[in-house]
Amino acid sequence: MKNVRELALEALLNVEKKQAYSNLLLNNYLDSGKLSKKDAGLFTEIVYGTIQRTITLDYYLASYIEKQKKLQDWVKVLLKMTLYQMLYLDKVPARAAIYEAVEIAKKRGHKGVASVVNGVLRSIQRNGVPDLEKMENDVERISISTSHPKWLVEKWIEQYGVHDTERMCEMNLVPPHQSARANTAKADVEEVLQMLTTQGFNVEKGELAEESIVSLKGNMAYSNAFKNGYMTIQDESSMLVARALGVEKDDFVYDCCAAPGGKTTHIAELLKDSGRVISTDLHEHKVKLIKDQAERLQLSNIEAQALDSRKAQEIFKEGQFDKILVDAPCSGFGVIRRKPDLKYTKSMQDIKQLASIQLAILKEVAPLVKKGGTLVYSTCTIDKEENADVVEAFLEANKEFEIDFNIKELLPEKVNSYVKEGMLQLLPHYFGTDGFFIVRLKRQV
Repeated sequence: MKNVRELALEALLNVEKKQAYSNLLLNNYLDSGKLSKKDAGLFTEIVYGTIQRTITLDYYLASYIEKQKKLQDWVKVLLKMTLYQMLYLDKVPARAAIYEAVEIAKKRGHKGVASVVNGVLRSIQRNGVPDLEKMENDVERISISTSHPKWLVEKWIEQYGVHDTERMCEMNLVPPHQSARANTAKADVEEVLQMLTTQGFNVEKGELAEESIVSLKGNMAYSNAFKNGYMTIQDESSMLVARALGVEKDDFVYDCCAAPGGKTTHIAELLKDSGRVISTDLHEHKVKLIKDQAERLQLSNIEAQALDSRKAQEIFKEGQFDKILVDAPCSGFGVIRRKPDLKYTKSMQDIKQLASIQLAILKEVAPLVKKGGTLVYSTCTIDKEENADVVEAFLEANKEFEIDFNIKELLPEKVNSYVKEGMLQLLPHYFGTDGFFIVRLKRQV
């Protein structure tokens, strides 16, 4: 039976070679029953931490392994994850991490490999690692110290400046607190807080969204409140999207990129058992996730179906909906803390393709909004090409629509200073939430 570090090495190799998504792969390992509760924490820390800091760790290791021309991939990953433990895990003594690495090297390789692993790690332990703060080039320093690709750092510095880029990249290394949205169709926030506290969870009210609850300790997905439909696991920034729609009693709403259903169910809750939400997503298996959530939360005003929203006009009529939400597929750079491999796998070409899809969806569904109705566009990314540029291109081609500057009245006062020209761009370091973009568009009467 493999120990926790052997499993961590195996998982990291799968992420690296098979391009598996780290969050999905991690869940598979945690659900497999191969790890005890105690080991699950260390496993998660080693895998996520090593991925989060890959560029930094590679930089530190480079000078120590440059002469090792034939080092196998698994040995490099073993060195990287062990160095992560030595530098960033206070509770793991360096000698223990090195010992475990050498034992794995003996088991997977031979004495020669174990000797190399021992030699490299002992050398770093003796000599230390370079001081990255001495780097004079901002792009290089931020890229290496926070482990983000240079092209991304350059891009963000152009958009947000050095200060915000550095703080954002640093925040991307900090594990997020879990937050949840109280199902206000069934109970208020105080009641759900009480349920969680009674069951032993350390929770408090969130900072931004009025329905939010933050867990300081304990996974709320395992709570009775979650099981019985009193809450949904959702980031606070994501909760602002349904609020931006300004949902009113009896509204007929279309959520066109809806899976797994977090915003659909929020809209349904705000409708207070009135109106209707039509939810579509491209894949049938994802539509099932929406239906499952609606059933768990006991929301009867949701209809979910599979549909490519770029063909929505084939199904729905012009002016049919009071409000439409386009929470578009995006690069996800606002959720790097949850999906650290995103920053290494996405490219500039991906961003261009996504912007094209986002604009196509907006153009397709826009005629379905009734005159005087509302179209909200949101993404969980921080990239200007996928956000403000898409909105600008849409408005240029759709003169019937204009930005609704009243969005501030629908959002928490704390975020108002981050609304520029009617568009909210939250960066992860503002409130410790995911990065998110929201704009509210109005179809003229």
